[in-house]
Amino acid sequence: MLNLKVNDIDLEVEEGLTVLQACEKAGVEIPRFCYHEKLSIAGNCRMCLVEIENSPKPIASCAMPATNGMNIKTNTQKVEKARAGVMEFLLANHPLDCPVCDQGGECDLQDQSMYYGLDKSRFKENKRVVPDKNMGPLIKTQMTRCIHCTRCIRFATEIAGVPELGTIGRGEDMQITTYLEQSIQSELSGNLVDLCPVGALTSKPYVFEARPWELKKTETIDVMDAVGSNIRVDTYGWEVKRILPLINEDVNEEWISDKTRYAYDGLLNQRLDTPYIKYNNKFEKASWKEVFKIIKSRIENTSKDKICGFVGDLTNMETSYIFREFFNRIIENNNYESRSRDKFLDFSNRKNYLFNSTISGIEQADLIFLIGANPRYEATILNARIRKAYSSKRTKIFSLNDVGDLTYPYEALNGQIQTIKDLIEGKNNISQELINAQKPIVILGESLMSSKSASYVFYSIKEFLMKNNKITDDWNSFNVLSNDASTVGNYDLNIFKEDINLIVDLKKHKFDILYLVGQDNLNFEKKSEFIIYQGSHGDKGAEIADVILPGSAYTEQNGYFTNLEGRLQKAHKASYPPGEAKEDWQIINELAEFISKKRLFKDKDELESSMLNFLNLKNENLTNKKFVTPVTFVNENLNIQTKNYYFSNVIARASKTMLDCNNSKIKFESTGTNG
Repeated sequence: MLNLKVNDIDLEVEEGLTVLQACEKAGVEIPRFCYHEKLSIAGNCRMCLVEIENSPKPIASCAMPATNGMNIKTNTQKVEKARAGVMEFLLANHPLDCPVCDQGGECDLQDQSMYYGLDKSRFKENKRVVPDKNMGPLIKTQMTRCIHCTRCIRFATEIAGVPELGTIGRGEDMQITTYLEQSIQSELSGNLVDLCPVGALTSKPYVFEARPWELKKTETIDVMDAVGSNIRVDTYGWEVKRILPLINEDVNEEWISDKTRYAYDGLLNQRLDTPYIKYNNKFEKASWKEVFKIIKSRIENTSKDKICGFVGDLTNMETSYIFREFFNRIIENNNYESRSRDKFLDFSNRKNYLFNSTISGIEQADLIFLIGANPRYEATILNARIRKAYSSKRTKIFSLNDVGDLTYPYEALNGQIQTIKDLIEGKNNISQELINAQKPIVILGESLMSSKSASYVFYSIKEFLMKNNKITDDWNSFNVLSNDASTVGNYDLNIFKEDINLIVDLKKHKFDILYLVGQDNLNFEKKSEFIIYQGSHGDKGAEIADVILPGSAYTEQNGYFTNLEGRLQKAHKASYPPGEAKEDWQIINELAEFISKKRLFKDKDELESSMLNFLNLKNENLTNKKFVTPVTFVNENLNIQTKNYYFSNVIARASKTMLDCNNSKIKFESTGTNG
């Protein structure tokens, strides 16, 4: 520990901190533009100047290590004069754009010039002009405003792993630009907007939409993937205007993916806002009573074992739970499923489908082995953690398949399941590396779980890790990477069919009634089935439906989601469903009342407490089945099948911004450039 003084206050801090961090420990605010705690130190804005005893001139506190016995002054006349001088230089070329700048009201330069700046400038020269850059469909540039803090360059290189930004020129002619005028090929590029302390980089889809003080801010959870990033939804009236990250060091730190940030315009497009009934292959508007009447009649005139239901990838847990209760108590069967394709899973233990090492635990790993996974597109924020582990510890990373650029170097194997067999039997050099590693991480992707050899790899890898003490109370190396927001929550609620394969039976047309709740990913050709579709968007599920029940999107209802590491989080209502649409749980509750004259649950609180009780009881009563012997080995070449990143769910598919991103990526790939 170090003993030092900040403004005559004695302070004890850990070794390795900078002067700026020590001042913050003392509760003293230091202005800064270039410094950011997640990025490397640049020390080029000089706004954080402080005075240190026996130092002839002010020093940049972000770049100076704290030492024992230091006497730091942050509020002297000398410091104030130095900061005012720096601010005068920063504003020398800055345009007077505040009234039309999207950063207005949230601008670090605006705030700090009010506090530390002067009311006049001594510079009389003409201001420089810098041409705007092409950074793709997400980032609007106004580079004349740039103050050369280089946060964007450091983020792109260090966090995103795409070194596509850099500087050209020197002094007043210095410019920040993308190489070859290409759009930034990163799924994290939107974070540049948050990092920019001025209005040089702003959000292109949000341009001139609203001022920050006009927006209602709601803290909630993202559903674009299974990571469960913490986000803030800003709404104007009932319309979602933008989505920003919330800091949660255990999940997403302070970053979010571009799909999370920009797919919100899909909430406005292709919305279902009234019930529909299909007559002569044409949808006609109907009332809730009419559609309920038709559904009741169909259910009463159909054998109960001929009715099945599927829950979708964005469905909250309350909806899944009431859907399950609807089938158990009203339909009186358990023909419900949450998987949209034939996928192996062992439900005997909750840890069999979780990311057990946790997202934050990735940073502790000394070896990572990917089997049938492409985390860059399946879980972007998790991939950023893997890159962080590589950047800070040079963690060894292996992948069974070559899955392209993951933003960090890895050793790609031949993609054969035989390689896994060799590893288990100790015939592969990676086998010994796994055994020698202190905290290895093995990640099984959904592409593996959908393959013929899924059960063999699952059990044999698990047995290998247990045998070598890599699955203990302190550290669990065995991880399954889920892709969708509702996957783990649905497994926890037992929304699956173990004894028979519902998907196979569905494709054989063994059911007469099919009830889909937000399920748009079924690869299914309709014949004579009567299909009820409940959801928020007119997508694939609505196309094949006979009756459409308009539901709500994730921003329009409260609901729980469990992320891929098993963390239960609550999404909060930020907006309202359009037209006659209702919350999903409410539709199922009212349909149950229409059929049986009795509601399943009195209100949302009763539903929520019943669901949480079910989860608690399940956890208490969960007994591990006897460990199953590895099934017969099937040698095959494992194919990685990832959804199109920008069109992975109904909201993203309805988003014009995601379409622009996809087109930009296709254009980038067709030119043959690689940034």
